[in-house]
Amino acid sequence: MAERTTAQQPFAGWDKPDLDLSDAQWRSGSRGAGDVQIAFVEGFVAMRQAGRPGSPSLVFTPAEWRAFVVNARDGEFDLT
Repeated sequence: MAERTTAQQPFAGWDKPDLDLSDAQWRSGSRGAGDVQIAFVEGFVAMRQAGRPGSPSLVFTPAEWRAFVVNARDGEFDLT
């Protein structure tokens, strides 16, 4: 079977910039007890796994972040 490579296109409606997170000030997302870190960069919220800081980060708009936090508080996500 032949291998093929496809260029990865951004998702439709993806309006977030490619943020430079190299100088971001990361903070624990759970007051020092968890594996998630967050940073506030250029009006966006970035979240990454603390144990693997080189891994990709999720980027949220303020409205997306609020919805994520509200749903997490309601038990929608298991953040442990």
